[in-house]
Amino acid sequence: MSVRERTRPYEEVSRKWRDLAERRRAHFVDLYESGRWKYYYNEAQFINEMREVVKAAEVWARIAPRDEPAPN
Repeated sequence: MSVRERTRPYEEVSRKWRDLAERRRAHFVDLYESGRWKYYYNEAQFINEMREVVKAAEVWARIAPRDEPAPN
């Protein structure tokens, strides 16, 4: 069994976590753009949560990068 085959399940799991983090970030952007965040958070809480959500999405993007072709 090659190293690549052994790491494949972990890659799939990490891609799922990355996708979840990206969906969560998109949800928070939607909350911000629609103004609905005011129903759930005060301004300081929302800013803090948004920072954490963006940070998590960036970390998962580094952990599990997409297999996209390099730009020309």
